[in-house]
Amino acid sequence: MLPVAILAGGLATRLQPATEKAPKSLLEINGEPFAVHQLRLLRVSGISRAVLCVGHLGEMIQGVLGDGTGLGLDLAYSFDGPILLGTAGAVRKALPMLGDVFFVLYGDSYLPCDYAAIARKFESADAPAAMTVFRNAGKWDSSNVEFESGSILAYSKKHRTPRMHHIDYGLGVFRAQAFDRVPAGKPFDLADLYQDLLQHDQLAGFEVQERFYEIGSLAGLEETAAFLARRDFQS
Repeated sequence: MLPVAILAGGLATRLQPATEKAPKSLLEINGEPFAVHQLRLLRVSGISRAVLCVGHLGEMIQGVLGDGTGLGLDLAYSFDGPILLGTAGAVRKALPMLGDVFFVLYGDSYLPCDYAAIARKFESADAPAAMTVFRNAGKWDSSNVEFESGSILAYSKKHRTPRMHHIDYGLGVFRAQAFDRVPAGKPFDLADLYQDLLQHDQLAGFEVQERFYEIGSLAGLEETAAFLARRDFQS
């Protein structure tokens, strides 16, 4: 299975004051840090290695999760350094730890999808990158993707149109070469990289059917906690 880069270096300002002294990944959900729930899902999905791209309070994340042995995973850490590199910049710096092909997901996302199926699709895709999309129809967050007949026609977080019924699900698949256009050591956003790839017809789109969960807001955190409680009870 492909390794995964987890973007966990943000300041999480929407969750302050809870995130002033603890990073978002370590917020407690049903008695455990959110990162433990996320990593457990990745492990049962067949993923064995993750690189956490960390910045703000990243040492705390490393101190809690360690090398991943207790979770049955191989964990490594890539630190932004004195300048927060943004989501694409952080992955760019972590490339030596990730290899040629890898997943990228956000540190506040819980995505119960079929990772193996997505990896297989990407293997046969003639593109350096792929975005997973979900038909959101504005229900859980603002839709930002126009997706039709298996292709992404438009993507923007800033300029949304009535034709956008899907949303960036939060899981990308990349070949390392896709980050050649990202300047080393400088802030760069993953959304901008996606847009650049799309403009050059280098972005594949894979639709998933399972809805996403996230802890980027208080409402999202509460909803994720409720979902995980139901999931744990059923298992």
